[in-house]
Amino acid sequence: MAGRCSERLQGDVAAFTTALRTLVNNPQFSDVTFVVGREQQKVFAHRCVLVCRCQAFRGMLAQVPVGSQDSSSSVAPQAPFILGNVQPEVFLAVIEFLYTNSVTLNSHIALDVLTSSVEYGLQDLCKLCVKFIKDTLSVEQVCEALQAAVTYGQTDLQQHCLAFIEGCTAAVVQTQGFRELSDVVLARVLRSDRLAVDELDLVQAVREWAHVSSAVLDRPVPEVAALPVRELRLPLLAPSELVTLESHNQQDLLIPVESIAAAWRAHALRKGSGMPSRLCRPRRGTRPRDHHRHLEPHTK
Repeated sequence: MAGRCSERLQGDVAAFTTALRTLVNNPQFSDVTFVVGREQQKVFAHRCVLVCRCQAFRGMLAQVPVGSQDSSSSVAPQAPFILGNVQPEVFLAVIEFLYTNSVTLNSHIALDVLTSSVEYGLQDLCKLCVKFIKDTLSVEQVCEALQAAVTYGQTDLQQHCLAFIEGCTAAVVQTQGFRELSDVVLARVLRSDRLAVDELDLVQAVREWAHVSSAVLDRPVPEVAALPVRELRLPLLAPSELVTLESHNQQDLLIPVESIAAAWRAHALRKGSGMPSRLCRPRRGTRPRDHHRHLEPHTK
């Protein structure tokens, strides 16, 4: 008698996905409801799908008993879950992914969907979000994307965003996103040798950033700017520019006096003596100045 053999055969995946898509936010046969966002929009879902696709939802739903369809049961129907801190469009994108293993993204929600994918532990959705963000990156959004990449440990996206910023720095530093960077992320940007902008323009951009951060955090300008200011390459500025910088600095104390003094000392000694070598190294966009030739031997 011939031995039995078995084989798993795959049907039409597209048809299967299309069928499941009809269940997304479909109240028919749904057994769990979410009230989402400030709009308090109802989103309908099916417990079995959420539980088998997402560990976070499994934990959430396991805490609440399932309401019985039997009218004689003493178990009350399950109350809606309130999710007030997420946009309905973002939450629906997550639900779409759970049902269909695909997601519909646009530039307005991609970063928020990335945030949700991390919160819910959905690594495959996270990868799709990162790919979309990289493919659609813009001057206006790159700083927000970089901030998210650092926050959620997305190294590949961090590198991609930094390379983008290096390619069009002068435009990026004028954006609202630049002014909303954290001090840690801004300092990371300022460490780059490949920023396509002059140092004097960078100093001004950091000053504007610091005033915004000071107002938002209700902290003094020198305090909020302490970390990024360490990355400004003041020895690259000409003496006349340092004089102007000192004048501006009297108003907000953005830059420590000792940092300005060190820049003057570099001019006086005609070398970057005592300065970290990176602070004497011209960036890709630095405008040449006569004294730079005295600094170069000390930066190699």
